[in-house]
Amino acid sequence: MSGTWEALTDPTRRAIVEHLARDELTAGEVAALFDTARPGTSRHLRVLREAGLVEVQPVGQRRVYRLAPAALDEVEQWCRDVRSFWGQRLDALDTEIARGARARRQEQG
Repeated sequence: MSGTWEALTDPTRRAIVEHLARDELTAGEVAALFDTARPGTSRHLRVLREAGLVEVQPVGQRRVYRLAPAALDEVEQWCRDVRSFWGQRLDALDTEIARGARARRQEQG
């Protein structure tokens, strides 16, 4: 999964993933979306492909890119795990805060 995270550290690659989440695009269409030279776009697409985030299919002379959703499943699971971890910690903190407030009221009351 580290390759996935490394690929997503770049803002242009994240934007490419966002565009491909909406629709399949050719390499030329991806390049037209960004202010980068075509070789730069090709490098970004290669990194995403090697990380397993996108799939490419030749269609005639063109290469059509699409999102590979299975790769994002790992990212989504990691986010759920982290959210659960912190959710449990924050719930415990809420409980302790409520106990402290109750104890103060009892001392004052």
